[in-house]
Amino acid sequence: MNRFELKRAFAENKRVYGTMVASVSPKWAAEIEKTGADFVFLDSEHMPMDPSVRAWMCRCYDAMNIAPIVRIPYCSAFEAFAAIECGASGIVSPYLETVEEIDTLIGAVKYRPLKGRRLREVLDGAVVLSPKEQAYFDRYNAGRLLILNIESRFAADHIDELVSKPGVDAVFIGPHDLSVNLGIPEEYDHPEFEAYVEKIIASCLKRRVGVGNHFSGDIQKQILWARKGMNIVVWNSDINLFVKTVARDFGMIREALGDAPAGETAGVTI
Repeated sequence: MNRFELKRAFAENKRVYGTMVASVSPKWAAEIEKTGADFVFLDSEHMPMDPSVRAWMCRCYDAMNIAPIVRIPYCSAFEAFAAIECGASGIVSPYLETVEEIDTLIGAVKYRPLKGRRLREVLDGAVVLSPKEQAYFDRYNAGRLLILNIESRFAADHIDELVSKPGVDAVFIGPHDLSVNLGIPEEYDHPEFEAYVEKIIASCLKRRVGVGNHFSGDIQKQILWARKGMNIVVWNSDINLFVKTVARDFGMIREALGDAPAGETAGVTI
C-alpha cells in the first residue's frame, strides 16, 4: 500500500495493518512483504538508526509498495523534515500534548520546504497563501502523513482540539506510556484505561482521522480495540517476537533435556 492509499484508508476508516521493524537487514524487507503488511513502522525514538540506513529502509519499503512510517525522536520540525527527505511516507511524533507542537509538525510535513518567519506567519494565520502557492505545497507534499502519538492523560483530555487541526491524518495511541501516565502501568483492562481509549477512538472517527495503536501484548486485546473502532493495527515488532519466541523455544528444549529453566523472559517494551 503506498502513501496515497494509506491516507485514503485513514480517512475512510478502512482497516490497515502494519508492524514495527527494527532489523536493517536487506533480507528482512523481502520477508516482511510475505506478512501482508500494508505499512512498516520504523522507530527512531527508541532505536538507534543511522540516517543513511533509515533512508535505505524507507526507499526499499516504498519501492515494495509497503508504506514506511517513521517515528521521529521528539517533536521537531527538523526531525520531521529529515524523515520525509529520507523517503518516509509519513511521520509519527511521540508524546504530543499541545496544538503548538502539532503546528510545528504541520509546517514540516505539509508546507515543506517553506521555513522560517514566513512559515510561522502562515501557521499563525497572519499570512494567507495564494492559490498558486497552496497548489504548489499540496503537490509537493502530496500523500505525506502526519500521525500523532497520544500517550498521556493531558493529550487524551484535549484530543478533540488536537485532532481538529487541519493536516492531522491519524493518531497512534501508545498503550504502554498512556497506562503509565494514567498511574495504572500496563493495566490494559483497567476501566479508566479503556475509557480513555474509547474517548480517543470516538474523537478520531468523528473527524475522519485514522486511529490505532502499537501493541505487543495480548492479541485478543488488539482485536477488541479494533472492534471498538481502531482502523490502524500496528501489531508487535520483529525484535519482540524474536525475543519471546526464542525464549519460549529455549525453555521447551531445556525442559526436554532436563536443564534448569532460565527464568521468565519479559517482552521488549517499545
